[in-house]
Amino acid sequence: MDVLVERCAGLDVHKDLVVACVRYPGADGERQSETASLATFTTDLLALRDWLVSFGVAMEATGVCWKPVFYVLEDTMESWLLNARHMANVPGRKTDVADAEWICQLLEHGLVRPGFVPPPTLRDIREVTRYRRTVAEERTREAQRLDKVLQDAGVKLSSVASDVLGASGRAMLNALVAGTRDPEVLAELAKGQLRKKLPPLQEALTGRFGVRHIVVVSEILAHLDYLDETIERLSGAIDEAIAPFADARDRLATIPGVNTRLAEAIIGEIGVDMTRFPTTSHLASWAGMCPGHHELAGKSRKGTARRADNWLQRHLTLAARPTQGTYLSSQYHRLAMRRGKRRARKAVGHSILVAAWHILSAVGVTYQDLGPDWFDRRNDPLRRARRKMAELSTLGCIVQPNADGTTTVTLPAA
Repeated sequence: MDVLVERCAGLDVHKDLVVACVRYPGADGERQSETASLATFTTDLLALRDWLVSFGVAMEATGVCWKPVFYVLEDTMESWLLNARHMANVPGRKTDVADAEWICQLLEHGLVRPGFVPPPTLRDIREVTRYRRTVAEERTREAQRLDKVLQDAGVKLSSVASDVLGASGRAMLNALVAGTRDPEVLAELAKGQLRKKLPPLQEALTGRFGVRHIVVVSEILAHLDYLDETIERLSGAIDEAIAPFADARDRLATIPGVNTRLAEAIIGEIGVDMTRFPTTSHLASWAGMCPGHHELAGKSRKGTARRADNWLQRHLTLAARPTQGTYLSSQYHRLAMRRGKRRARKAVGHSILVAAWHILSAVGVTYQDLGPDWFDRRNDPLRRARRKMAELSTLGCIVQPNADGTTTVTLPAA
């Protein structure tokens, strides 16, 4: 095979060890190679950078171990992050040195492509948005634990109040922890619309709230307060980091189902420079939001989606529950009936990702909804009418066209 990269290096990265193999042209025209093993402390990585300064470097994405190595090298030389699934292992040669040599040879002959690594600014946004999502999920789990404790105590507050942790619910829980047990006194703490449900509230607040429940509920409420404060601090840090991309965030938030937080998370995952993804198909394939392609003997078979950015998929799945009266909502319900809710969510997530690509690819573009009746409007009206008439005939109705262009439908006898 032809040599496309004359001076190349392959790195096999581990938590405490990095094995480097370099290949370069020798004095006699033959390819020369050298191999070295170094620790992953910063001083060792700086020495590795000085050695590889004139080489093109490629490394395999191994968990999070590649990040300190890549970040040290990226500013000094061209560094590629390779997808582990794109590289076939050499049978019978499974050692760290052999892995480094194999990565180097693949780079040397141009058989691999670099993966997408966002620039430092977007990496900061990605790190904080991911942690905020983790904290938000922990808050949800803690709220579920709270309801389990209340059910154990016979307090059915969640059966009457839609939000147990709202202003009214929180006041009742604080009173329970403080020692109040009278259902009428507790129900009087209700505010707003919840005051219309005072009798059911009194029944729901009649339980067996004991000492063990006081201990657990008080700790859960304190933990929820801490998580709320953490989410608020993280959101403030994200607002500062995403200020240069505020316009893109606001335009992404025009997509149904995508609020400001999800728009920030999407920017943290894919960035705002869509030149990295030539088409929407490239972006959807990279994100694993499209079916796999499996063709054998001229026949297309069922293909599974590739494993990709799990965080982005989780964000898109969360956004794939848009409000009623939109194109995305109609798409979801239309697919959920035939293919199930899981596939429908992924299809709507794909549509959101495609819309995000178009919004980020142009300046000033916002989401333009096609309308909930798009799937009806896209078909020929005459064809739709004929189909409806055929359905009525199947049901036993008599469909008779009139001379004036109207149609008379006679229902079948009861």
